[in-house]
Amino acid sequence: MTLVINNCLINMKRSLLVIPFLLLICTCVLAQGNDSLLTRLNSVLDKKKEYDTGKLNRIEKLKKDLANSENHDLTQKYNIYLSLYNEYKSFNYDEAFNYAQKLQQTGRLLNDPVKIAYSRIKLGFILLSSGMFKETFDSLKTVNVVLLDKEARKEYYLLTARTYYDLADFDKDNYYTPIYNSRAEKYIDSATALCETKSFEYIYYKGLKYLKRGSIDKAVANLKMLISKYRLTDHQFAVTASTLSDIYIRNNNPDAAIDLLILAAIADVKSSTKEAAAMTNLAQLLHQQGDVKNAYVFIKAAMDDAVYYGARQRKIQVSAILPIIAGERISYVEQQRKVLFLYALLLTVLAIIVVVFAVIIYKQLQKLKLADKVILEANHNLQESIIKLNEANRIKEEYIGYFFNLIAEYINKLDKFKRSVDNKLTTKRFEDIRVLVNNINLTKEREELFINFDKAFLKIFPNFVVGYNALFSKENQVKLLPNQLLNTDLRIFALVRLGITDTEKIAHILEYSVNTIYNYRARIKGKSNILNDEFEHQIMTIKAV
Repeated sequence: MTLVINNCLINMKRSLLVIPFLLLICTCVLAQGNDSLLTRLNSVLDKKKEYDTGKLNRIEKLKKDLANSENHDLTQKYNIYLSLYNEYKSFNYDEAFNYAQKLQQTGRLLNDPVKIAYSRIKLGFILLSSGMFKETFDSLKTVNVVLLDKEARKEYYLLTARTYYDLADFDKDNYYTPIYNSRAEKYIDSATALCETKSFEYIYYKGLKYLKRGSIDKAVANLKMLISKYRLTDHQFAVTASTLSDIYIRNNNPDAAIDLLILAAIADVKSSTKEAAAMTNLAQLLHQQGDVKNAYVFIKAAMDDAVYYGARQRKIQVSAILPIIAGERISYVEQQRKVLFLYALLLTVLAIIVVVFAVIIYKQLQKLKLADKVILEANHNLQESIIKLNEANRIKEEYIGYFFNLIAEYINKLDKFKRSVDNKLTTKRFEDIRVLVNNINLTKEREELFINFDKAFLKIFPNFVVGYNALFSKENQVKLLPNQLLNTDLRIFALVRLGITDTEKIAHILEYSVNTIYNYRARIKGKSNILNDEFEHQIMTIKAV
């Protein structure tokens, strides 16, 4: 249908008033420019196979219904053939022609002149789509219009009108073209007389008639009404938008025409219409405006549709345009290749510079990392030193207080002892002095000293026994008696934990021989789960509170 409209505009007047595109399409489209619409079209083209799959699935279901139909039920077969024809008529020429033939054959088998006549109308539509005017007229001449119902007659009149319009545009002859246009008008009048005045067919074909007569304003008014006020199918919208776009082209308003053609092409893709001219016309306009990239994409899509549909006329039309656009596309690609080569060269130089700077920066970063590592290690060591100093200060504070109290107690004891001795000397009770001296129990005093040491140490290191036992297997762990704070083993390494590692000093404090302390230390280390050299280091890791 779009092909007829395109060809019939050749002789129309060029002086038209500009009709704003924004008044012709729905509000959601008004806000979009060419770029956004082109993006939408490219997005729809990416989903083209999905839309075609939907149609192919419907066709496959009809073919299954046909295979499952009863052989003797010719009426059912006729209806399925008709459904298949309708699916194929704008999708695949050969298949549509095949089912148009089957419609005629089934009509003859049914001996139903109405079905035979109707099937010839369907055959005429396919023949006209392929540009075979003589064959179309031959098929339409055999139709007995009297037998047709209202809808079939309307279809017959519209198809005949279209055939005459197409033939008039094909001849472009000053004598025959007016004759064919006049005959087409009569069939248009016959068809619209059977239409509802508010129907799409009535408004569209009245507009087409105005267009052929040169009443452009009336034609535009009808087309604008359909787009802005009617809920059209994808195919109806594509036909109407394509017709209106031709008027814009003639009126030197290519931007509005492009927008309409994009919308028409989107509708064609969604309806899986392969026999359409919107994509071809869009490619031509974009090519004229210098958009070779999109023009090539769309003319290629148009050629794919033409090849898929299979009608010779459509393939010839697209083939006449494709080499031109493809040639410029090649030139464009070649120019882009040269530009890209220059960019690649510049990027290579830039990359070399970046690599050089990257190497320099990398070396500097390595130096910084090394410096950071030294700083972190120093900081870590400093933190450990601070922790150790804090711990040492705490130990010093605790033990200074502890020994001050202890010394104070011993001074008090000495003071009492001195006063008692003085008293005995004054009274010359020398035997009492001997008894007083003998009553001093150094062992008990030493034990009391150790108990005070144990209490002071465990106050600073309350988890020392647990930490110490963690270095041994269960059978070698220290088991203290009830009320016992530390034993000799624990006291030796308690002194080590306080920083007293010299064996001689430990022996002096605990009043053992140096060999005894040495043997103690060697025996304990041998029982532990830790290497001997690491044992005292592990003792030092036991934390103070």
